[in-house]
Amino acid sequence: MAGRVCILRMYSLSQREKLGLCAYLSMWTSRDTLMNGAANGHYFENYVVGEFLRTYTYSPQKVNMTFYRDMNQKEIDLVIEREGKLHPIEIKRSSFPEKKAIKSFGLLEKSSQEVANGGIVCMTDRVFPLDERNIYIPCNII
Repeated sequence: MAGRVCILRMYSLSQREKLGLCAYLSMWTSRDTLMNGAANGHYFENYVVGEFLRTYTYSPQKVNMTFYRDMNQKEIDLVIEREGKLHPIEIKRSSFPEKKAIKSFGLLEKSSQEVANGGIVCMTDRVFPLDERNIYIPCNII
């Protein structure tokens, strides 16, 4: 896996060390503080992107993964390019993010590539439709 850093942690009985290197270096002292703190969305987004990277690294199907941000700070958390089609993904730590979270998906319509189905990876417990092209995706199935 070129371009990735993997740190194998030693076993520890200390809860602080079990949070992970990034949380430890950021001085989060407990799981609850990390889960409810100001940066919890950033950690969740990092986790989800890491899961997509692991999935496609070992898959025979190769994809290109990027993110999108324009000059007006409108962004799409993850754009997966597969078989010439763009699949926009938004990542939200809530169970039922509002539909406005995918408003920026329309920015990809300016692309020369076809925009295919996408969705919001979130804390929901099941897959269900958001609209005719997009779905809610439980984080535990990626």
